[in-house]
Amino acid sequence: MKRNPSIRQVASVAGVSVATISRVLNDKGPVRDSTRDRVLAAIESMGYVPHSAARSLSTRRTMSFGILLPEVHGEFFSELIRGIDLAARRSGYHLLVSSSHSDPAEAQAVLHALHGRVDGLIVMTPGNGKVSPPTRFPLGVPVVELSSRIPSKLNDSIRIDNRGGARSATEHLLDLGHRRLAMICGPPENSDAHDRQLGFAEALFDHGVALDPALLLPGDFRELSGFRAGSAIADLQHRPTAVFAANDAMAVGCLSALRGRGLRIPEDVALAGFDDIPIARFLTPGLTSVRVAIAELGARATERLLAAIEGGSTSPRHHEIVPATLVVRGSTSNPTNPLRGNEP
Repeated sequence: MKRNPSIRQVASVAGVSVATISRVLNDKGPVRDSTRDRVLAAIESMGYVPHSAARSLSTRRTMSFGILLPEVHGEFFSELIRGIDLAARRSGYHLLVSSSHSDPAEAQAVLHALHGRVDGLIVMTPGNGKVSPPTRFPLGVPVVELSSRIPSKLNDSIRIDNRGGARSATEHLLDLGHRRLAMICGPPENSDAHDRQLGFAEALFDHGVALDPALLLPGDFRELSGFRAGSAIADLQHRPTAVFAANDAMAVGCLSALRGRGLRIPEDVALAGFDDIPIARFLTPGLTSVRVAIAELGARATERLLAAIEGGSTSPRHHEIVPATLVVRGSTSNPTNPLRGNEP
């Protein structure tokens, strides 16, 4: 017997037709329980592994999702992939994951490469405001867009309330009595970063606090840019009393730089981030952050994609905004009297 016998050999041993083997494997069509048990026993004893390409021809499904992200580095993306993977596995799907490195041309190349290999796509392109035509997605492939500022009308979409979340973090710092606030911004071409900066500016304006352009520090959503921004803040003669970082990775870098310069968090500088990645609660002090249920976001995108695959092109499209809520921990207090956060 070959290492992987053919479906005809399995059918011969089980005493059934090839069509019956196919019905058992695909769980489609009427099969008696006794026959099913005999087929499964033959499959197990012979070590038969269905050929995925042949199976996809009969079912018209690859049982795979394509996942296109701007990056795969960092806790946010690992949590997002974890949420997608757990939900996909429950439905028997596997993932093909790729990164565009925030390059629209690379994103297009990845989408082209995935065409025909997947049953659907989950695509995060937060910087795609300039590349929004729906024709850039493979025709006939269900797509769920994450964090797209202008999602295609042909696809489902889910995005985070970045503006409202950033506003709540900034208002928290203002309510504590801070009036000189800095922000570590994200990549200028990224729509999530853009909306978080808008929320920050709106909160300052509504509280009658002038926005100092010198306190808008550049960042790229990575720890090193947060560290550089924190070092720049520590060197200022007139330092801000509070810093809002556009994501937690930069907040972690900023925290390291400030403490390395002998500054206390939150007594000398209060610090807040965005995303509430898992490590945020384990820092010392715990990081105040705007919580996005990242794994749940991935699971929700998967559920929407499954519904789109089952419903086909005639099913209505869904566009959803996921709320972001502030979690207060020990990294924020008023300038003179540290407060305990509301969560460990």
